[in-house]
Amino acid sequence: MNVEAVKLYAELAATAVTSFSSALDSPLVEPVPLNDGLEENKDALRRFRGEDDDDFQILEYQARKGNAGAMCKVALLYYSGLRGVRRDDAKALEWFLKAIEKGDTLSMEFVGQIYARGHGVQRNFTKSLDWFKAALKNKHFSAYNGIGYLYFKGLGVEKINYTKAKECFSKAAMHDDPDGHYNLAVLYLQGKGVKKDVKNAIQSLIKAVTVGHPKAYYQLAKLFHKGLGVRKDLGKAIVLYKMVAERGPWGSLMRWALESYLKGDIGKALLLYSRAAELGYEIAQSNAAWILERYQEEEYCLGESGFCETGERYRRAHKLWWHASEQGNNDAALLIGDAYYYGRGIERDLERAAGAYNHARLQENAQAVFNLGYMHEHGEGLPMDFHLAKRYYDEAVGMDPSAALPVYLALMGLWIRQHYQDSYLVKLLDDAPKFLPKANKWLKNAVLDEGNITLATLFCCLLTVLYLRRRQIAAQAAPLPQQVE
Repeated sequence: MNVEAVKLYAELAATAVTSFSSALDSPLVEPVPLNDGLEENKDALRRFRGEDDDDFQILEYQARKGNAGAMCKVALLYYSGLRGVRRDDAKALEWFLKAIEKGDTLSMEFVGQIYARGHGVQRNFTKSLDWFKAALKNKHFSAYNGIGYLYFKGLGVEKINYTKAKECFSKAAMHDDPDGHYNLAVLYLQGKGVKKDVKNAIQSLIKAVTVGHPKAYYQLAKLFHKGLGVRKDLGKAIVLYKMVAERGPWGSLMRWALESYLKGDIGKALLLYSRAAELGYEIAQSNAAWILERYQEEEYCLGESGFCETGERYRRAHKLWWHASEQGNNDAALLIGDAYYYGRGIERDLERAAGAYNHARLQENAQAVFNLGYMHEHGEGLPMDFHLAKRYYDEAVGMDPSAALPVYLALMGLWIRQHYQDSYLVKLLDDAPKFLPKANKWLKNAVLDEGNITLATLFCCLLTVLYLRRRQIAAQAAPLPQQVE
């Protein structure tokens, strides 16, 4: 299985890596989750509206007022295509040059890169070298990488000089420049300007990989695939190849899907996310699943015989959640567990809910652990076991300190249930609303809505317990009436 998978991903990664010449040439696939649990992730979506975003417009206003730092930031957004802003090298160059006029020296290096890449401007390696040197004079040491690249290719300089290239890449790497680390690794792999040394190459590649350099992922994947300098590991090779493949030209589907969703075209967004989900994008799988559950208008979902029926839509969503979970989305299995627990779109099945929660627990999802404790406490889908319930509650707060409030409330109720099992206090607790927090309300339910009632119930129970305990202690401490002899 791994042999076939690694071959497939290696081919996709090879295609992807030929589509860009540097980290900045690869399509940016920003993982933007549409959902926070079952609710829309409004905070995340707000930050990806591109030029329509309020923050971008404020930044652009400051830039137009002559703020050099704002000019550089606007240029960087156009240059990198971050936060929903469409890449525009011509606009980026314009803003970088304006920033330089206002005294921003960081922009010098980026102007050097733009002239070297020839995007939005005619390639000019002489100008590129001049801008890199200007950036160096202002202590922007990552510009060493650009100079090293020109020496490596023999562009804008007298001739190819691997020795000088190695010197420049090493200086850039000393200042933790990702491209410097990567290019130094290439020299060690090819034995150009240095003695061929796979181990040194691997060290440099790992440093580049830690900051997300796509071509470093690819080179490291090949080493794990072939067992060069490292123990052969097809599993690691697949993971690394996949990360490169996701940056291929088809990654634009994700950007198109997000733009469609933000414009309110839910049907197109679902179609595009579904297509990207088939290519293996985890965020596309979870986003498509969420749209299927959230937007239940039948025209958004097409099945084999026309529009999806409710059952088919939920089955498709749950299948996508599972795929996302298998790729590390630790909320996906939790959402499936919630679906089985509450009977959302499928028949209620507490045992399957417990199975899904346990799957999420293995991914260190604190809320799933809390839910397992709750089910043990109440004997729902799992044997009633107060000791296991407490163990899971303690484990939940250990995983996520922000879970302290709901956990402490649960522990309070568990204590009452253990010590006053046959009293009306337990009945009072059982009559309170179910307090199993849903995925999107981990803390919210602890202090709002149903949580308020639960909290009030527990507080009243605690006061009653304290009152009864005080009476019991007072009775024990009272002197016995003296016997008349």
